Amino acid sequence: MSVLMILAAGTDAPDAEPTAWFLTPGGFVALAMIFVILIMLRAKVPAMIAGMLDSKIAGIRHQLDTAQKLRAEAEALLTEYQKKAKDADAEIAALTAGAHAQAEEIVAEAKTNAAALIARHQARSTAKIAAAELAAVSEIRQITATAASSAAAKLLAERIDAPADGKLVDSAIAGL
Repeated sequence: MSVLMILAAGTDAPDAEPTAWFLTPGGFVALAMIFVILIMLRAKVPAMIAGMLDSKIAGIRHQLDTAQKLRAEAEALLTEYQKKAKDADAEIAALTAGAHAQAEEIVAEAKTNAAALIARHQARSTAKIAAAELAAVSEIRQITATAASSAAAKLLAERIDAPADGKLVDSAIAGL
């Protein structure tokens, strides 16, 4: 404010602003702001705000540290589980290979057992056929012997009479 304005403020000029103790309304607002700022400085409000901000910063730092630790743990767990997954894949491959080998052994054993079973059945069948052949040959021999003795008896009965029979019996006894 200039000196002229102050002097003019004392006069009743129609366009002059009202003043009190040489201060205009804007001056009172500035004086009130200075007073509030001084009270805030006296009450240490900026230190309290700084303290609150520092505690917020410390909390955020703590959260960041915790998050970094959790991330490191998560990465370690991820690495561990990836290793376990690879180990499980290797174990599955080994079990599969073992199962295939065992299946091949079972198939080979089954083929061997089937071949042995077939050989036994063939031997048994061959033995049965041989026994049947022997039985058939025996039966044929018996039938043939019976037929031959019947035919011989018939022939002898037709050709030999009682006197010839006596001679044959005598010659048989003499041969003994």
